[in-house]
Amino acid sequence: MRGVSPETRLIVEAVSKSFTNHLRGGVHLPVVSGVAFHVDAGEVVVLGGPSGVGKSSILRMIYGNYAAESGRILLRGATDTAFVDVAPASPRRVIALRRDVVGYVSQFLRAIPRVSALDVVAEPLLTRGIPLAEARPRAAALLTRLNLPEALFELPPATFSGGEKQRVNIARGFLTDHPLLVLDEPTASLDNANRNVVCALIEEKRQRGVAILGIFHDEEVRERIATRIVDVSAFSARKDAA
Repeated sequence: MRGVSPETRLIVEAVSKSFTNHLRGGVHLPVVSGVAFHVDAGEVVVLGGPSGVGKSSILRMIYGNYAAESGRILLRGATDTAFVDVAPASPRRVIALRRDVVGYVSQFLRAIPRVSALDVVAEPLLTRGIPLAEARPRAAALLTRLNLPEALFELPPATFSGGEKQRVNIARGFLTDHPLLVLDEPTASLDNANRNVVCALIEEKRQRGVAILGIFHDEEVRERIATRIVDVSAFSARKDAA
């Protein structure tokens, strides 16, 4: 392992990933190989490179949605001395890491039907033991900052527009104080005013020492918030597809 700083929250070492397409006779589809980088507290590291090189796959392996085929993905909380390798972790361990260490904002909101937007946003606080009477006002304040009309707070987000759903998604991901935050195109589907709000939220997290890893295809946003860019093209294995 490289020289590790006490501020390091994420280390990705020699990670590879591929898929097997069983509808095409089991064809092997390599995605990335030899992925290696780290993210420290107070950094906003952006994964760069063209579409299709594996950026979202890397984020999903870090969050435990995809299993890495090889290598290590080491996560560490702000007060932890030891890293946890998410790659071989059990489902129970992954759930604990999501609760305590790594937050995630995906491109798409996946919410339980008939649950209000306010409760969708507040739920991560409830799982961490925050009382409902505190969690709901905090969720409401963040939704207000993201310009979601108050009339929508008590409605399920299934019927919301794409931009409204994304604001609910962002509020849910930013409400907690995870030491590591993973962002997959959080500003997609947003107008300029709400992009500015999200950029401000990212900067506030960074100033509080959160380690942030994200994908931003919006060049203006990327230039505004990135402290470092990792070019995923260097790890792309698409050329080896058989």
